[in-house]
Amino acid sequence: MAGMVKGPAIFLAQFAGDAAPFNSFAGMCKWAASLAYKGVQIPSWDDRLFDLAKAASSKVYCDELKGIASSHGLAITELSTHLQGQLVAVNPAYDEAFDAFAPKEVHGKPTERQRWAVDQMMKGAKASRNLGLTAHVTFSGALAWPYVYPWPQRAPGLIETAFEELAKRWKPILDAFDEAGVDVGYELHPGEDVFDGTTFERFLEALKGHKRCAINYDPSHFVLQQLDYLEFIDIYHERIKAFHVKDAEFNPTGRQGVYSGYAGWVERAGRFRSLGDGQVDFGGVFSKMAQYGYSSWAVLEWECALKHPEDGAREGADFIKHHIIRVTDKAFDDFAGGAVDKKQIKRALGLR
Repeated sequence: MAGMVKGPAIFLAQFAGDAAPFNSFAGMCKWAASLAYKGVQIPSWDDRLFDLAKAASSKVYCDELKGIASSHGLAITELSTHLQGQLVAVNPAYDEAFDAFAPKEVHGKPTERQRWAVDQMMKGAKASRNLGLTAHVTFSGALAWPYVYPWPQRAPGLIETAFEELAKRWKPILDAFDEAGVDVGYELHPGEDVFDGTTFERFLEALKGHKRCAINYDPSHFVLQQLDYLEFIDIYHERIKAFHVKDAEFNPTGRQGVYSGYAGWVERAGRFRSLGDGQVDFGGVFSKMAQYGYSSWAVLEWECALKHPEDGAREGADFIKHHIIRVTDKAFDDFAGGAVDKKQIKRALGLR
């Protein structure tokens, strides 16, 4: 086994705001440390907390950020480029909606917006290297998502073409991350072309098995898709390089199921919940992570339609701490064993 899960850590995106302590990196580090977190994951697009361009060009700036975190007993776990990664590939149906993720000067200009997103990802690779990180988390973006349900019938070759193009766009980015020594963990999420195991395999195949193409494991999205999130770890553990600890529940009724009838989050059959309030078997999840030697961070991503975020953050630190398994360095039945005797082994097997 490679080691044990590190944590608890917290993704700062959902907590950042315009009032102290949530409007600065130092303030958020102090707040996270007061809740007993050991690491912070940084949303690279939030200039209240982080300057991506500066981090990509200045090791001194990155060392300053690491120093701020360290002064509060924290480590920087990963950078997130979820919003920028989304814009690497956007189906025209979502152009207006996703313009909000980009600067105003590229709104209504899909080609310029994508160019900006790719540049952001390249900066993410350099910034991650300057911060001494080994993993990064993001979204894949989507070209094929409007065709996720096979009605009307999809044109032959449409999905294959979409994944070929997706891989073509991501290959240079993944090469940049490879040069930086950083794995890219895609969060498998509805709305992305890479949203489950099968689509991850399609993407990986189109990338010819690129060694930096990895997974940011988040069981909450699999609950909402009704996918076996424990077996997923069995299948893909070698590619899991990051871990969002997020809870969810799925309560189908006679009126709605997976698609939830366009309902808002409170009324949906499938909805995200604060840690411990949903249905994810985190005992099973952390056991699988320990079994396969996952030794990176367990990062709270808080999303809940009901509970206040500060309550979710406070409860989440303790929840993660008590689920991390200290991996044993010896077998539980060692006390009953004896010294290795090759002659005895042969006699037991009836061998000469």
